[in-house]
Amino acid sequence: MGWLYMQSLKGHAGPRQYLDAQFTFERPDATSKVLRSALVGSNVYYAAVEQLRVASGEREVWAAICLVRYNPRDREGYIFGYKNAEESMGPYECECPKSILDLLTPTDRPYAQQWRARCRAAAAARRARAAKPKPRAGQVIVFDEPLAFSDGRSFDRLEVVANPRSHGAVLFRAPGSGGLYRIANIKSRSYRLVEPPPT
Repeated sequence: MGWLYMQSLKGHAGPRQYLDAQFTFERPDATSKVLRSALVGSNVYYAAVEQLRVASGEREVWAAICLVRYNPRDREGYIFGYKNAEESMGPYECECPKSILDLLTPTDRPYAQQWRARCRAAAAARRARAAKPKPRAGQVIVFDEPLAFSDGRSFDRLEVVANPRSHGAVLFRAPGSGGLYRIANIKSRSYRLVEPPPT
């Protein structure tokens, strides 16, 4: 399905609430209800959607995934757009929170199984990054592989120094020089920290 754009959220407080309402309904043969949802990074909506078949009493909880674009100041007035998918389509997005994954009922659909496995692996990687110690001024950071910088130099060991312009932030100094470097997404890199020798 392609993108659907609109000029209002039709009375809903935000994109997540609007999409929750789209997956919640009652019909004579079935009911559908969002058990839990999340808007991750402001551009991907994930939901555990419960569907009950009236005749059979069958219950299924599956994952809905929607790409979201929300711009209340859009020049043309189309402030909200979304593109919906569901887990058995094998979507690329795999940052679904564990709290949503845990509500899903078992499935035999291969793409859905693969998507759930990718989401769980991504969640485990996020937990591992969050648990990693943050470099502190005075430490030495040692990378598993040399890190290349835009000035053409590479280092596998840098000193961690305080950033005088930002409270709590750090910079990295090349050994034997005054060159200072910034490293984006430091916790996504493989490193260990060495404490300075006692004085």
